[in-house]
Amino acid sequence: MTQTSGIQGITEADIANYLANTPGFFERHAELLASVQLTSPHGQRAVSLQERQMEMLRDKIRGLEGKIIEMIRHGQDNVGIAERLHRWTRALMLTPQPADLPDVLVNGLMHQFMIPQAGIRVWGAAATFAAQPYAQPVGDDVKIFAASLTLPYCGVNSGFEAAQWLDEPASAKSMALIPLRLDSAGGGATAAFGMLVLASPDPTRYTAEMGTEFLVRIGEIASAALSRVLPARA
Repeated sequence: MTQTSGIQGITEADIANYLANTPGFFERHAELLASVQLTSPHGQRAVSLQERQMEMLRDKIRGLEGKIIEMIRHGQDNVGIAERLHRWTRALMLTPQPADLPDVLVNGLMHQFMIPQAGIRVWGAAATFAAQPYAQPVGDDVKIFAASLTLPYCGVNSGFEAAQWLDEPASAKSMALIPLRLDSAGGGATAAFGMLVLASPDPTRYTAEMGTEFLVRIGEIASAALSRVLPARA
């Protein structure tokens, strides 16, 4: 009676713990490995413990292979983005005339990153560039909105004035609005002196859920390049 009571008190957890902490058990009872039968996950047939373990390892290897392929794809995508960003930045650096920079900047972005439409306004431009299209006046609401952005805005076009800077405003269903600003001498950000707009007829191209890290870098490079059209700072 005592022996039966003891057996009844053993739980599956007790057995699992015993086997996990007794690595020599199956060495002493090797015949059990061949006799234990489990249900295969790929059907109702019974398989040995070794075969079941092999199936589990195959599934794990397939999962790891999928992750490796995904990592390689992401790596290739990142290399491609870095190369396009490099070409765009280099084109800005090689532009000899400051007056040409906004057009080179916008056209380069559209070409390198397959952006359907882009536009720009610089309301802090030096008087020398006052007649240029990118230096035309903008409303106070645009300036206030740009100044309020700590990160680029991404979302639907809800009637933004910035859409009018595009060649085809009506087709801009989603937009990214990137403020242009420089760092002050003390290291902090100055007030926005312009704004870059990227637009697409696809309403899901720019969404509020998307990451903005890359757009922030675009804004930083654009701002640095366009510092050449601003009045000289004392």
